[in-house]
Amino acid sequence: MSDWVTVAAEDDFAVGSYRVVPLDDVEVVVVRTETGFYAVENRCTHADVPLADGALRDETITCPKHGAQFCLKTGAALTPPAVEAVTTFPVRVANGLVQVRDARWD
Repeated sequence: MSDWVTVAAEDDFAVGSYRVVPLDDVEVVVVRTETGFYAVENRCTHADVPLADGALRDETITCPKHGAQFCLKTGAALTPPAVEAVTTFPVRVANGLVQVRDARWD
């Protein structure tokens, strides 16, 4: 299990914004929506391009290359051409700080 990594202060994270952070051996995009914070691997499972360059809408992120959409909550691929989910990561707010950690091997 990895340690929690601080991304930013909660107050510095506007709704609809994101930050890209390195986490162990992956790059993760941490997103703030109306319903909370989510973190997914910053890589489209179809096109292998950064998801952070795509559009955010509600709890969905869209790949900028071919338009595949992914659920930020579950990582599920919602539209073709992607069929594989993206990896999700736990996010928390502790003492006013947004933090993420790698729980892939817990």
